[in-house]
Amino acid sequence: MQSKWQRIAAFFAIFVFVCFGLSLMISDSRFETSKVSAQTSPTPVEFSQTEALAKLREQIKGKENEPAEKVFKNIQSLKGVPAGRLLAIMQMGYARSLGVDCTHCHVPDKWEAEDKNTKQIAREMSAMVVKINSELLKGIKNLKSVTPTINCTTCHRGEVKPALNLPMPKN
Repeated sequence: MQSKWQRIAAFFAIFVFVCFGLSLMISDSRFETSKVSAQTSPTPVEFSQTEALAKLREQIKGKENEPAEKVFKNIQSLKGVPAGRLLAIMQMGYARSLGVDCTHCHVPDKWEAEDKNTKQIAREMSAMVVKINSELLKGIKNLKSVTPTINCTTCHRGEVKPALNLPMPKN
């Protein structure tokens, strides 16, 4: 029978393996054609995340404190989060943590569309983070933090592919 530490070590080994495998499947959105019509030029369209977020904030003005699922279409994993906060989570928690902009997962002005696989991958990775934070980290004794947590930045460090390169050992 495996000890608690062996199970935790095995889980993290699988976690790193899964992250590495997923990172190989996630393409850089600047070169992704996804479900675009054959008549569309493959040249990427200039996208301004700042302008897109300003436009969305204007569209939801007065509804910022309502649950995101009542303000936006197709909210699946962040239900109950205030609509105004959802935009900040997307900007800081996802885009910045992965070093991407909104177009990595979304089609501009069709935010609810399911055209990009990266959107579902992000949902599933988010669920994995919740499970690690709510179940697994609490079982590790002697951590310095009373409430240890991970997030996208823990592995991704501003890159689409999780940071898997270890620094050189200090002599």
